[in-house]
Amino acid sequence: MYAVASSSAIPPIPGFPTGVDVHWETQRRVVWNEQEHAREEHELVYEISWIEELGLWRTFLTSHHKVNI
Repeated sequence: MYAVASSSAIPPIPGFPTGVDVHWETQRRVVWNEQEHAREEHELVYEISWIEELGLWRTFLTSHHKVNI
């Protein structure tokens, strides 16, 4: 089970080329914690950007943490 949220409203980032298609996607996933033998919900934030030179999308995990419910 996981939920996805996406955001394309990007504040200007100094030094970042203008006109680059970048957005962030947040996913919440239930994972198994082997040490505690329990299920946990984790939130993962991905940066997704278009690499024009290669003609493909790049996905990079930027944040990963346990969600406290």
